[in-house]
Amino acid sequence: MTIRFAVVSDPHIALPETIEDTSQRFHLVEVSISALELAFEHLEHLDLDFLLMPGDLTQDGEPENHRWLQQRLARLPFPAYIVPGNHDVPSLVATDRNIGLHDFPSYYQAFGYDNPNQLYYTKEIYPGVQLVGLNSNQFNPQGKQLGVLDEEQLLWLEQTLVQFQNKFVLIIVHHNVLEHLPGQAEHELGKRYMLDNAPTLRKILQNAGVKLILTGHLHVQDIVQSEGLCEITTGSLVSYPHPYRIVELDRDASQGDCLRIKTHRIESTPQYQDLLAYSQKMMSDRSYPFMMKLLTIPPVSLPIEQANLLAPKLHTFWSQIAAGDTLFDFPDFPSKVREHFQKFGAINSQGKPALIDNQATLYL
Repeated sequence: MTIRFAVVSDPHIALPETIEDTSQRFHLVEVSISALELAFEHLEHLDLDFLLMPGDLTQDGEPENHRWLQQRLARLPFPAYIVPGNHDVPSLVATDRNIGLHDFPSYYQAFGYDNPNQLYYTKEIYPGVQLVGLNSNQFNPQGKQLGVLDEEQLLWLEQTLVQFQNKFVLIIVHHNVLEHLPGQAEHELGKRYMLDNAPTLRKILQNAGVKLILTGHLHVQDIVQSEGLCEITTGSLVSYPHPYRIVELDRDASQGDCLRIKTHRIESTPQYQDLLAYSQKMMSDRSYPFMMKLLTIPPVSLPIEQANLLAPKLHTFWSQIAAGDTLFDFPDFPSKVREHFQKFGAINSQGKPALIDNQATLYL
């Protein structure tokens, strides 16, 4: 049995009248609709079984952007299943600009949410294949948004997974469950992209024999296999390198469940004929404050004067991470700093190149 599906993550849909410009963002929401249309035009000509979208569907939860996407998904020739990202539900209750957290399911009842009163769901999306869509967005009493699974959802998940021991289970959730960057779970800049209670979720999935997780949020192309789990995080359609994936799952492979993964990129749009060059330059031009922070906080902790000398040499660092399958070496950096940045490369636990972030054949 071979199943073929697509993954489009973090499209940040923004109708022109909803776009608010900021000189700080790394993503180009101005191409959100044209990039998605180009991706869909390609996917609509393929023999796909379904589409998965791991969150950040809209710029900032604007109802008009949710409505536009809802209507566009309804015209696809294959089913689509989604989960909310932090940008889709930026507040617990609706404001004059965005929907509230509990409004989300009502927009997407045709795309996984059969129960409009529940923020997570499960659905058999192919004979023998069960999808579980999780909500990783919560709010503390002060209204701060958190990336965490609530206790009620975790209990539901444990009870639900027991029913699917003879099925292949796909988990889709916005926040990362495995680390995609060195020390991500503890790093000041990386941990906000991870699920706060990721260890708890990993244990539940391992106990249930679940092997595959699909996430977004980080805006990078990265695949990690660890602790019996495989997590595919897919970059944003509106930031360099504007990727989307096609995945084939072969359940008849003699070596176990086989994943064949192929990445495609949106290389040009009507607004930007060389979209990749433009968006990479935009990311590089805006990288200095981010790189200065990366260099001056733990574990690197360089003095500002030394960081100032190194930051310009890292201007393409994040875009290269976002692209995936990059190996890093900065031979003129101090040895400990050099070793730290080498760890961000596409290497395995033995420090050997492992170029699996974009095109790969993996066995689960």
